[in-house]
Amino acid sequence: MAKTVLVINSGSSSIKYQLVDLETGEGLASGLVEKIGEPIDGHYKHEYNGEKHELEEPIHDHEQGLKRVLGFFEEYGPKLSDAGIVAVGHRVVQGGSLFPKPALVTDKTINQVKDLAVLAPLHNGPEAKGAEVMRSLLPDVPQIFVFDSSFFFQLPKAASTYALNKEIADQYHIRRYGAHGTSHEFISSVVPEVVGKPAEGLKQIVLHIGNGASASAEVSGKPVETSMGLTPLEGLVMGGRTGDIDPAVVFHLIRNAHMNVDELDALFNKRSGMTGMTGFGDLREVHRLVAEGNEDAKLALDVYVHRIVSYIGNYTYQMGGCDVITFTAGVGENDDIVRKMVCDKLAPFGVKLDEEKNATRSKEPRIISTPDSSVVIAVIPTNEELAIARKSAAIAEAGEDTYGNKFAK
Repeated sequence: MAKTVLVINSGSSSIKYQLVDLETGEGLASGLVEKIGEPIDGHYKHEYNGEKHELEEPIHDHEQGLKRVLGFFEEYGPKLSDAGIVAVGHRVVQGGSLFPKPALVTDKTINQVKDLAVLAPLHNGPEAKGAEVMRSLLPDVPQIFVFDSSFFFQLPKAASTYALNKEIADQYHIRRYGAHGTSHEFISSVVPEVVGKPAEGLKQIVLHIGNGASASAEVSGKPVETSMGLTPLEGLVMGGRTGDIDPAVVFHLIRNAHMNVDELDALFNKRSGMTGMTGFGDLREVHRLVAEGNEDAKLALDVYVHRIVSYIGNYTYQMGGCDVITFTAGVGENDDIVRKMVCDKLAPFGVKLDEEKNATRSKEPRIISTPDSSVVIAVIPTNEELAIARKSAAIAEAGEDTYGNKFAK
């Protein structure tokens, strides 16, 4: 019988899920629950065996949504009882200093994840709620928390520490935690095989570029830098986030625009980035505007690329060189224009892009630089679900996590 893990990504008003086959790494079934708790009808989508099943109805809470999801598996397949499910893996954005490794879902860890919502208010609460509900619905299946921040908990102190008053930083747990860690860890682990080089000593930069975007640097598979910080706001320009910005902009807007904390939060996280500069967070729309001669869109794209190249330069010198740069996530995997713009900026340093390979659309890992390029440029699709599934299965098989929590049926 196959072994599978159901991966859950629970948001404030949505739930994404995928049933992952551990042997093949493929997603057997997947789906989406949207508009939870909203006054309008919610939307379900369940995909399996090439068929898509959809339903619209009011979705009052996560419990109702997840009960319906389990019903879809029973009605449309594959039946979880026949699919060899060994665990349910829950993605959690912020594990803080408490969770450098995945953890079994228990009463204690649920409360700890809820408490860490102070560091990720939009994410941790709903993620804890999703795990709480699934634990009650599938009590005989181990439930595992897998934290996005765990990979970057290994950052050197010089990279994770802010130059903030030490007492304040310690009291309020302020440090650079990073985000997208599951994706960065997955990509950096498969790069050696893709490029045909040993992992030991390999210096690589991973560019996870989607609506949210982050860069990281790894040496021998261990992270030495990442662009996101205490929250996912720091770093690269994103769909709706500013990325790096002078903190004094906050003081300026409080004093002169009389904006409050909630208004500033929304401005920096949702109404800025590409959306704030062009009206669109989707890069495809930005490219359309550029083609039409829109100067704001052209400037926004230049700012976007400028920030990426700045991080590549920074990380290259931090590592004392760079062997591989990998593009991944929605924009990184599909936007040949952005990849070309970045690589053109790196051309004076010997980076050579194979134009034909770069322009070819593919879902397969591939190298898009020429053989004589000073740095290998790769495009590798990320697979956070598979990474979460593997980590969850390992704990389920062991029956306990590294914190001493044990699973008892």
